[in-house]
Formats: sequence, structure tokens, C-alpha cells
Amino acid sequence: MVACALIDVDGRVLVARRPEGRPMAGLWEFPGGKVRPGESPEAALVRELGEELGIRTRESCLAPLTFASHAYPDFHLLMPLYVCRVFEGTPRPREGQELRWVRAAELAQLPMPPADRPLVAMLRDLLS
Repeated sequence: MVACALIDVDGRVLVARRPEGRPMAGLWEFPGGKVRPGESPEAALVRELGEELGIRTRESCLAPLTFASHAYPDFHLLMPLYVCRVFEGTPRPREGQELRWVRAAELAQLPMPPADRPLVAMLRDLLS
């Protein structure tokens, strides 16, 4: 898994709400997804952002920020979080998710998966 804090020109972060029928439905998360075999995390994010949001970016526009390490009941997640400020297009929900641009300080008020929670403080520090 890999995730991205997409940041707009106003310093807001894009979050996506997981749709009904999916694990952790209703929770807000950073866009991203699975890394395919043989794929780098950066290449996976470029692909996932295109598939999920219809935007284009390049690997060189992704900066590693931190990572999440969380033990779920059936697996352990180690997920890098990248920051992206340079992208083309307007993010649109392409997989049934709801999208919202929020200030970093607002992230703490959103219900998020346990693995995403620790990432909020790092983003708040970066953007304040």
C-alpha cells in the first residue's frame, strides 16, 4: 500500500471517504492504493491517482514524507506517505468515493482508519 497527501495551492489536503460496501466504509483516507509486483511505490501512486482521481502527475513530483506502521488483526500494514503539490487536472471521484479538501488542522476531526491517524500530525507540522 502507498498513500499520497495531495496538496492544493491553498495548502489544503485532499481526503477521500471510503464508499459503502468496502472495508472501513465511511472513513476518510489519503488517496493511494496497492503496489503491484515489480512496481515502485512512486509508480503505483502515479497510476492510482490517475485511476482514482483522474489526475496526472510524475514520480518526480512525489516527495516522501513519512510512513504508517499498523498491525491490523489479519495483517501488518507498512505504508509510505508521499506529498504531491504538482499535478494536472481536477481531482474527481472515479471509484464511488466522496472527496473533500481540508486544512491540515481539520484532519484530526475526521474519522480515519487507524493506520492513517499518525500521519495527521506529520502533515499538520509540514503545513503549519
